[in-house]
Amino acid sequence: MDVTPLIPEGRQIIQSYGAGGFRVSGVNYADPIIVLPTETLSWQTHAYADLTPEDFAQLSSMAAEIDVVLLGTGARGEFFPPRLRGALKERGLTVEAMDTGAACRTYNVLMAEGRRVAAALMPV
Repeated sequence: MDVTPLIPEGRQIIQSYGAGGFRVSGVNYADPIIVLPTETLSWQTHAYADLTPEDFAQLSSMAAEIDVVLLGTGARGEFFPPRLRGALKERGLTVEAMDTGAACRTYNVLMAEGRRVAAALMPV
């Protein structure tokens, strides 16, 4: 029995991650990315520890269209500073931080359910 979720046509699915990059809907990416249900964007950012609210400007401009942003922090889960969480909440974004693998898997499940989700991913 096939238990893989049915992916609506035209939706971005994260196929793999690791070795410093990602494969999303057949396209390879070697840097941080933002994955939305209908497109994947380059994410011009720094190391996780240096993130600022400005690093989320692309997502802030789409806040009305996103219910949750899954923040992939790299190889391991990292503490998400309350000050950054609050600043992003003020910009209309709900962000859940987790390791990048968990963010990729969670994004795929929520996207397949038709949820309004985005993933901001740091490479592993």
